[in-house]
Amino acid sequence: MITRKGTIVAALVLAALAGCSLPRGAALQSEISRPAAGDTADYAFYQVTRALLPTVQAWPDVNVTRTDGWPRAGHGALGQIIVPGDTVSITVWDSSENSLLTSLEQRQTALGELTVSPGGTVFIPYVGAVRVAGQSPEVARRVIEERLAEVAPSSQVQLSLIEGQNNSVTVAAGVSAPGVFPMRDRNLNVLSLLGQAGGVAPTLRNPLIRLQRGQNNYATSLKTLYENPRANAVVRPGDTIIVEEDDRYFLALGAAGKEDLIYFPRDHVTALEAVSLIGGLTETRADPEGLLVLREYPASALAAGLRGPRQTRVVFSIDMTTADGLFSAKNLQIMPGDVVLATESPVSSLQVALGLLTGGLGFANQLGG
Repeated sequence: MITRKGTIVAALVLAALAGCSLPRGAALQSEISRPAAGDTADYAFYQVTRALLPTVQAWPDVNVTRTDGWPRAGHGALGQIIVPGDTVSITVWDSSENSLLTSLEQRQTALGELTVSPGGTVFIPYVGAVRVAGQSPEVARRVIEERLAEVAPSSQVQLSLIEGQNNSVTVAAGVSAPGVFPMRDRNLNVLSLLGQAGGVAPTLRNPLIRLQRGQNNYATSLKTLYENPRANAVVRPGDTIIVEEDDRYFLALGAAGKEDLIYFPRDHVTALEAVSLIGGLTETRADPEGLLVLREYPASALAAGLRGPRQTRVVFSIDMTTADGLFSAKNLQIMPGDVVLATESPVSSLQVALGLLTGGLGFANQLGG
């Protein structure tokens, strides 16, 4: 039985509950959706459904990896090609008694290692500059031999190639054995090059492959190279390959299994996969009808003539208690920088209030006693 003094204390507890906000770890869905309905709201609120998905997919992606695309796979020359900066080792054989190049005692002359000039030529005694760049070692050998035939008709040429920096590719990071790799032919693709470099470090999360070629910077994932043979592009002399971890992430907040910065474990992450990555929704706190995804679009997404959201700041709401909501969550792509917010259930706030009230009544009874 509650005494008069206990009734007064209980009334004070109720008044206190009415006059202050209850302790919560996240917002209620209504606290986000209700202001968005007003004319002065500076963000747009969308309920994610099957009908909305095509519209959202037509909007521009945000915070994507900067890249000039990715070159398609192709085929190059199977043999070596000489370029400026390479070194060619030339030996001339001549059996003629009156040879200008050899003596009677020694029927061969080593011209040594000659560096191909920026103009693509090498200097041959009695002949002058001979262009060899852009040719295979065999073709260059025949060209030099034909030029030497003018002064030494019976001469024969032996030529070998040592690739220089301009005829090599570099794997700079993210592999077991980074370094500079000479191009033995022009049919070397990215995966083969990574294999020569010892393979991608197994500790890297969702490895990203960057290809620097001149002024262009290409990027794709290792998973894409594995799954799509057309993406296994042929490298070119001077290319640089960098393998790094995928640094894209989204934020998990609210009544979820964990509040943390979550890195993308694969190329694409859906809202439903994001729920799994954050440890699900807390059963005693979360509102399954109010999973929110907060995203900021660039101002260019609102430009005239483009299909885009009503505001740059957008809130997507997903009802995880319906089949349409679950299927829609499976198809809504999470973008880097998104915030996945598990809102609080109104029921949990009521339970807190009842707990406080029950405690207050117990205290009032003690006073009344």
